[in-house]
Amino acid sequence: MTRPTSVTIDTQALSHNLTRVRQCAPTQQVLAMVKADAYGHGIIPMAKQLDAAGVDGFGVACIDEAIQLREAGIELPILLLEGFFTEDELVTIQALGLKVVIHDKWQVDALKKLKEPITVWLKIDTGMHRLGLLPEEVKDAYKRLKSNAKVEKIYFMSHFASADEIHNPQTKEQISQFIKIVKGLEGGYSLAHSAGILAWPETHAKWVRPGIMLYGVSPFKAYTGSDHQLQPVMTFKSKLIAVKRLKKGEPVGYGATYHCEEDMPVGVIAVGYGDGYPRHAKNGTPVLVNGIRVPLIGRVSMDMITVDLRQCAIARRGDPVVLWGEGLPAEDVAAGADTIAYELFTSVTERVKRTYL
Repeated sequence: MTRPTSVTIDTQALSHNLTRVRQCAPTQQVLAMVKADAYGHGIIPMAKQLDAAGVDGFGVACIDEAIQLREAGIELPILLLEGFFTEDELVTIQALGLKVVIHDKWQVDALKKLKEPITVWLKIDTGMHRLGLLPEEVKDAYKRLKSNAKVEKIYFMSHFASADEIHNPQTKEQISQFIKIVKGLEGGYSLAHSAGILAWPETHAKWVRPGIMLYGVSPFKAYTGSDHQLQPVMTFKSKLIAVKRLKKGEPVGYGATYHCEEDMPVGVIAVGYGDGYPRHAKNGTPVLVNGIRVPLIGRVSMDMITVDLRQCAIARRGDPVVLWGEGLPAEDVAAGADTIAYELFTSVTERVKRTYL
């Protein structure tokens, strides 16, 4: 018998979530984010499904991810979100027909060595203070790009720093600054990632860049994907492999961090941080056993977790468990582990079997 821990990826849910993007931004082109192995969902199957569903292009972090897509037969536009790291990469970029983000002045100069025309996305730092040209650097960089005969098209983009907080004024400040900077400069622009698509329609512009919402998760604190009519794409599953009847006061797990509050059933589930379940998940983090929410108790081990089965007393060895996904939002599990769903998805390890529906 194989270990019961597995991940199911629902490709139809992915298509549904793309439809929700289209409903929110009906006239925009959609650049789907498939970086980091499509947020842990599998870059090739996710890209193929999105391609078939009519997406307009893909965003990746680096050339290695772009190569995977091209070798899989993906012909749609691919944007390198971190641009190129060395001038030598320009040869591969042109061979693969990639688009590049320009976020630093040295990259502007490097483009002079191109042999064929290329489309660039000039990234502006409007307050994230990560990648991007500072506001006072934009016009000079734009002028130099326009004078380069090998630069075919120029788009503008920026990235929000606090968009997960709907009422945080920083987002509107960034929008205002971006519009002020690009005023009078020729070229389309893109501001809206998942949060912008859902909450700031004024940012939709020519291109939208959905990421986490494609995979069924809300980009906002205190919300879940279902609040936006999104469907979970990943369901992380396992089974109960033992049920113990413990006495009041008996400890559970490493370090004896939990003691039974009364005589109670405790379930042991075949999943742990070796599978990607967060080791720092706290007591009370929800787990779904037989469709009933029960709390995690004790420390997460490499291969096992333990749960309080008092609310599911009829549970038996072999019963199904959902760690997150269908019936249990990843956002709720992430909250119990002081993290975000993005990290949960990208942390699932290679030993976990994946099935695509």
